[in-house]
Amino acid sequence: MFKVVKKEIEVAGKKISLETGKIARQADGAIIAQCGETVVLATAVGAKKVNPDVDYFPLSVNYQEKYYAAGKIPGGYFKREARPTESETLISRLIDRPIRPLFPDEFKNEVQVLPTVISYDKENEADILSIIASSAALAISGMPFLGPVGASRVGFIDGKYVLNPSKVELKNSKLDLVVAGTKDAVLMVESEANGLTEEEMLNAVKFGHEGFVPVIQMIEDLAKECRKPEWVVEKKDLSEVKKKLEDEFTADLTKAFSIRDKQERSNMISEITDKAKKLYEENENYTDLDVNSQLKNLEKTIVRTDILKNKNRIDGRGLADVRPIMCEVGILPRVHGSALFTRGETQAIVTTTLGTSDDEQKIESLDGLQKERFMLHYNFPPFSVGETGRIGTGRREIGHGKLAWRAINSSLPSKESFPYTFRIVSEITESNGSSSMATVCGTSLALMDAGVPIKEPVAGIAMGLIKEGDDFSVLSDILGDEDHLGDMDFKVAGTKDGITSLQMDIKITGITFEIMEQALKQARDGRIHILDEMNKALSQSRDDVGKHTPKMEKISVDKKDIATVIGKGGATIREIVEVSGAKVDINDEGEVTVAAPDEDSRNKALQMIKDLTAKAELNKIYNGKVMKIMEFGAFVNFLGKQDGLVHISELADKRVAKVTDVVKEGDQVKVKVIGFDRGKVKLSIKQAAI
Repeated sequence: MFKVVKKEIEVAGKKISLETGKIARQADGAIIAQCGETVVLATAVGAKKVNPDVDYFPLSVNYQEKYYAAGKIPGGYFKREARPTESETLISRLIDRPIRPLFPDEFKNEVQVLPTVISYDKENEADILSIIASSAALAISGMPFLGPVGASRVGFIDGKYVLNPSKVELKNSKLDLVVAGTKDAVLMVESEANGLTEEEMLNAVKFGHEGFVPVIQMIEDLAKECRKPEWVVEKKDLSEVKKKLEDEFTADLTKAFSIRDKQERSNMISEITDKAKKLYEENENYTDLDVNSQLKNLEKTIVRTDILKNKNRIDGRGLADVRPIMCEVGILPRVHGSALFTRGETQAIVTTTLGTSDDEQKIESLDGLQKERFMLHYNFPPFSVGETGRIGTGRREIGHGKLAWRAINSSLPSKESFPYTFRIVSEITESNGSSSMATVCGTSLALMDAGVPIKEPVAGIAMGLIKEGDDFSVLSDILGDEDHLGDMDFKVAGTKDGITSLQMDIKITGITFEIMEQALKQARDGRIHILDEMNKALSQSRDDVGKHTPKMEKISVDKKDIATVIGKGGATIREIVEVSGAKVDINDEGEVTVAAPDEDSRNKALQMIKDLTAKAELNKIYNGKVMKIMEFGAFVNFLGKQDGLVHISELADKRVAKVTDVVKEGDQVKVKVIGFDRGKVKLSIKQAAI
């Protein structure tokens, strides 16, 4: 009934297997991939007919994690998987990026790739396995996929590279890098690092590439046995359109791309586009999409040729030049920290909000419930590019926000030294190239403005590439048009001493390590320049948090005193909050975090907690209050809610017949600790008076 084909390979001491022919047989390609007890089902299906109104490649990748994979039932009211989580969205992008450039330009059929985690052992990550499985599903589908693609994760532990490290190993790693590509070239890099040098990052990419080449060979062996018949892709002859557009509009487009103002340049190109379409209004052989595609190719040729041959960029800069930068901090009066970062026609308002542990983001995943102390949210409204459009959080917003998060994360102070929760919001108000790197720069400034003691300022820069044959030019701080018409999007963030994040996407079939080396060196020079400009506004964190920031302090109490601070049914901690106006949080380790709108409120709460947990010291005198009268003495509250007994013989320096002859309930008295009896405190009023 089943014609099963299975291949296995061992990578970094772990067995990876690919199987097809038993499950999801109606898909064009279906793969069951397994590593340890983590299993991914990846399917690939392509539409057999092309939508004539589509002028782009409609590829969709939807990575899914099923809770049953880890033996869990989803939380919340609806007990089923709902919209994609942020993690699922990021992994979907991770899979999409290396496979998208490997389809020919003329292929416009809709393609859907669905990698689904159906078993998860909490040790072997599903993201790398999903890239491999998706690549294998496309490789056997018969679609014109120029793969296959392999992928690996690289760690850097104790000065050594580690291939596909476990989650436990990653905790001690200075690097978490994912690299994907073909046998001959790298197509995608995504990483978070802790100040690695350019050479260390480049060698990590090489190490990861070498690590996945055997996986590609396994996929190729699998495809030889079970690849479906190749699809026939028709390529429309548009040579006549190409020639006519070149004759009619080369001069006009050359003039348009000499205009340095983005809006003015865009308006002129739009006018040329309208004229080009009118040339073929009466011609039924060619559609507007045909004309538009050839006009875009002409634009691409003009810009790329000028850069490669004449070293002329659209805005007149040199290849390694960075646009003018303006930085401001403290621009918003009520927020905890704020910055305005402007680089050319790209601009971001970035704010920092500081909160308590109650504000941490709770994340439910296959690994269980986790808390995130650092949140970075990126918003890209349509007005930032002079357009109208829908408002919302899409894959782009999530991806750019996470890239900036990775760049900043290693520079944040520990929770022990700075107990705040951080939320950063980047509002992109103008965009013409690399708003994600503007977010990195603005975030660094906004954190310092808020008084967050970051280790080092962090800046980011986006690099581009124009490559024809062996001739290439690497561009620093690329414009939007250079990104669109170029071959590479290469983003590097870091401090003056090292790289904290690297993201690379290649739009061609790959680049050499020589190009990567030059891009990293050029990016370092640009990053240092940007840091120098940022330092003119603020070079280090402010000495203290702002006046509108909750005043927070953390103290530790003995675990035995946790119940004392909380009180019966939480009564004591509620009383502290009500009396002081502060927010009080205590964990199972006895760590108490107090946050308040002002120092007086914070100090009041801290004193109440210290009084509750303070231990009576022998021979020390305290102020107290008589709480209860007995025949044999009086109980006095003298330390927070701690009581002690003043025996009748210790009330006065003479014989006392009745306790009430000396004190009554409610009296304020001074008492001295004179001893302890089985945990109870013995007090004296007469000795306190000596």
